Amino acid sequence: MADETKDHETQYCFPAINSSCIKTKRSTREYNIMYVFFSLLSVWTVFLNLLVIISICHFKKLHTPTNMLVLSLAVTDLLVGLITMPLEAIKLIETSWYFGDTFCTVFLTTTGLLFSTSLSNLVFIAVDRYVAVCQPLLYPQKITMTRTIFMICLFWFFSSAYTIAIGINISHRKYTCYGECMIIITFAWTITDLFLSFLLPCTVIITLYLRIFYVAHHQVKVINSLMRSEKHLTEGSVRRKSESKAALTLGIIVMVYLFCWIPYFILSLIPNTSMTSVIAYFMLWMLYINSALNPLIYAIFYPWFRTSVKHILNLSKIFKPV
Repeated sequence: MADETKDHETQYCFPAINSSCIKTKRSTREYNIMYVFFSLLSVWTVFLNLLVIISICHFKKLHTPTNMLVLSLAVTDLLVGLITMPLEAIKLIETSWYFGDTFCTVFLTTTGLLFSTSLSNLVFIAVDRYVAVCQPLLYPQKITMTRTIFMICLFWFFSSAYTIAIGINISHRKYTCYGECMIIITFAWTITDLFLSFLLPCTVIITLYLRIFYVAHHQVKVINSLMRSEKHLTEGSVRRKSESKAALTLGIIVMVYLFCWIPYFILSLIPNTSMTSVIAYFMLWMLYINSALNPLIYAIFYPWFRTSVKHILNLSKIFKPV
């Protein structure tokens, strides 16, 4: 009788299938709270990044190489909020994947593409800031709008090719039960992905920003010295100070990104780590929440973004040519 009661209380993702995963029991209140929270997080992420996209696309004064990279990053973050967050939230809350194996592969491949593209954006943002701060006289010749747009298209293409290559080389699935959405890749691809998606880009980013902050700090000291001696600042000095401030802002974005990524990669190296654990899901969602943090950083540090948002929300101004 006890066994029958236990079986009766057990909930399965697919009751008609013997190997079905067992659903985690949640109260109606838990379901409602979790769905409301993740829905608001997804909508908030899409809304904020949409404001960034509209601001840069609409206002011609914002059409700069750096902002094109910011635009590309915002598009990636918007897609995370629009696609990845809702599906990952459903999988977390329901503790089951109801959309089939094919869509599972598409979903995980798309998520990998978005993360790969985000990291590529941040690498090129670091390169852009490095040239702007460390080689300001060469910046207009080296970093042009045409070259920037070409590079954005190029790393979107290579990120897609890389993600598809991983998808093609996926090893056989190892289900513990039917209703999971998890892909096991070969050990060789795991090491390759760790190097290409984490160690190499992070090393490049950190190295460039250490150099940027050193040069920017020196430039600010020179500018402050000129101000104290009551000398007139040249246009070049003002521009270098502006570039240094932009580098600091984008450096914060990069540091926040790495703060969200590093724990996840460390966790992925721990043997026998289950992605259904509370800690693993927390680390995973740190990556997604990063997509909602970037626009907040823009709002705090970029006056142009705050001004643009005011114009966008005031519909009488957004339709005026700028």
